[in-house]
Amino acid sequence: MKRYLTLMLLLIASLAIFSSPSYATEKKYASWNAIVDEMDIILNDAYNIYFMKDSEAAKDRVNNAYFGFYEKHGVERAVMSYISGKRGTDTEYQFAKIKRLMSQGAPNKVVRTEIDVILKMLHEDANELDGKKESGWSVFFASFIIIFREGLEAILVIAAISAYLVRSDNKPMLKVVYLSSLFAVFASVLAAIALHTIVGLSGANQEIMEGAAMLLATVVLFFISNWMLSKSESKAWKNYVEGKVQSAVSTGSSFALGFAAFLAVFREGAETIIFYQAMLADAKDHMDMVWYGLGVGTIVLTLVFIVIRFGSVKLPLKPFFICTSALMYLMAIAFAGGGVKELQEADIISVTPVDFVHSVEVLGIYPTVETLVPQLVMLVVVMLSIMYYKKYHKN
Repeated sequence: MKRYLTLMLLLIASLAIFSSPSYATEKKYASWNAIVDEMDIILNDAYNIYFMKDSEAAKDRVNNAYFGFYEKHGVERAVMSYISGKRGTDTEYQFAKIKRLMSQGAPNKVVRTEIDVILKMLHEDANELDGKKESGWSVFFASFIIIFREGLEAILVIAAISAYLVRSDNKPMLKVVYLSSLFAVFASVLAAIALHTIVGLSGANQEIMEGAAMLLATVVLFFISNWMLSKSESKAWKNYVEGKVQSAVSTGSSFALGFAAFLAVFREGAETIIFYQAMLADAKDHMDMVWYGLGVGTIVLTLVFIVIRFGSVKLPLKPFFICTSALMYLMAIAFAGGGVKELQEADIISVTPVDFVHSVEVLGIYPTVETLVPQLVMLVVVMLSIMYYKKYHKN
């Protein structure tokens, strides 16, 4: 528990240190509409370039509007915090749709229509954001949502792994998990600094980094889920405790558990720091509410950690292992969708819309073929794994 609190305090301290005025000097816009007006010019310029048959240059201009303004100047963060996460996701995919149409050489009229759609969405959001009188409570709530949304997945992974190690009489391995998480915080700070000073505050490089981390986490979490499920039967557990597989646990699985904790923290850490840095630059008269929201969000995440970590001690062994394994499976499926989405935003993976599907951020569900297919594949593999273990333990 002390190590967990140290981890959270370190993250908060890094936010305080990182909230230098350097970012604020880049914020030269008096309102959200002023930023969107600039994006309006860039996107119309992108269409004019496309009209002149230079699709690659046109896509570069669209990327400039997205990475250089929508992300860099905090529009994405504001939309997701003050309007809705779904609206933010829909806007991101509209940008991707425009670039896809340009790559396919779509008729000028079609591209023009879709650019008009994104401009309408952007101006609607800017009007709503500017129309909201920024109160202390709205800043508090937005700050709370950021840390809770960004931190929940990491906390679930770390708490589930920690509870598992306690129940399996492998408390010494907790050190590996907590040290890996601690190292991930340092790595997140370094990544945030690199993104800010080397490749810009945000951009395709950030999306690639996050997407790769999530897809790698998918594989690691799936491996851990199978490992936990295999220990759910009392006979298998008895053999495990007696040491027949102890050597494998203390080597390969120790690394896997620590690596899973590292990935869970790292993939969210840099983005969290960047979001709060932007929020602190915007807060003005309500900067204290940013810290209050962060503090309350941290407390709530701590309670989630405590419930999973200590509340599981009284649970029967088999249900506990099955539930923990199910949580890891669910996180692996969510990470599969989220990882592909990040790579789509970086133009690494194409976007094929699925109109009847709606975004569900917490489950990593997004309305594209490319995000849904790996999740369906993961779901089938998970079901086959469960069927295999049921059949194996019956015999």
